[in-house]
Amino acid sequence: MSLPEVVFGFGAHSVVDEGPELLRMAQLADREGLDIFSLSDHPYLGDRLDAYATIGYVLGQTRRLAGFANVTNLPTRPAPMLARAVTTLSALSGGRVVLGMGAGGLWDRIADMGVPRLSAGDAVDAFEEAIVLVRKLAGGGPKVTHEGDHYRVTNIDPAPVPAPPVWTGSVGPKSLAATGRVADGWIPGHAADWLSERYRTSRPVVDEAAASVGRDPSEVRTIYNFPGRITSSPLPATRKEDGRWIGGSVEQWVEELTDAVLNHGASGFILFSPRGGTPDPDTLARWAAEVVPAVREAITQPA
Repeated sequence: MSLPEVVFGFGAHSVVDEGPELLRMAQLADREGLDIFSLSDHPYLGDRLDAYATIGYVLGQTRRLAGFANVTNLPTRPAPMLARAVTTLSALSGGRVVLGMGAGGLWDRIADMGVPRLSAGDAVDAFEEAIVLVRKLAGGGPKVTHEGDHYRVTNIDPAPVPAPPVWTGSVGPKSLAATGRVADGWIPGHAADWLSERYRTSRPVVDEAAASVGRDPSEVRTIYNFPGRITSSPLPATRKEDGRWIGGSVEQWVEELTDAVLNHGASGFILFSPRGGTPDPDTLARWAAEVVPAVREAITQPA
């Protein structure tokens, strides 16, 4: 399975008791033709569902929906084992998985899991090396020996399935440059969108790094975590004074997202609640049945 050029999905931060509700929402999204769902990955929080166990469970009970960790807590999931996890999920689901990658942010909590603390620079180096190694350990071919600064493997057979696409949650200049060099997609941090200062200053770093290694910068998609509410009637203003999206009627959402794709190069939208959490089922149903089909139609109309 390959994801469409512009993807639509929803995101969740689910605790253990919310497992049945998450599955119902994922199955609704699957029936209604959404492309992807995401789960946060915070293994130091005991009440949270484990991202990768949950993704596997949901993929096993859906037919076309892809899943990804938004984003993988890499320091707690060593790259060689992460490669085995994502290639297995890909093989069992027919390719319905994306590898979301982060360098690790909450280092006090990460260290509480017994993981050696890394400096910010070393964490980003490990992040880039991990992406490279995951790709080496996929797609078949000869045994892999890798002697890196952070990972070492010796005579390991790669999985006989391709590596999934890699989307990162890079924020700082060094990790943004790594995204440009080795990743397939970028998710701007803090739910920033295409009109934000964060996007305007960060995307050029990704593009310049991509070009520096001979890549076409357009190969790196931009996918947005996009919180907001869908209202029954139009709002007088769809954005706050600081420019952050609030939401609006179905028509206002369609206008905004169509403009983002056609005029700002957006490649995907992951719906969250206005406060950045899991959207409620009614909002998800409207997103899937009303907003997304209209945007898909609008972006495929002849110019």
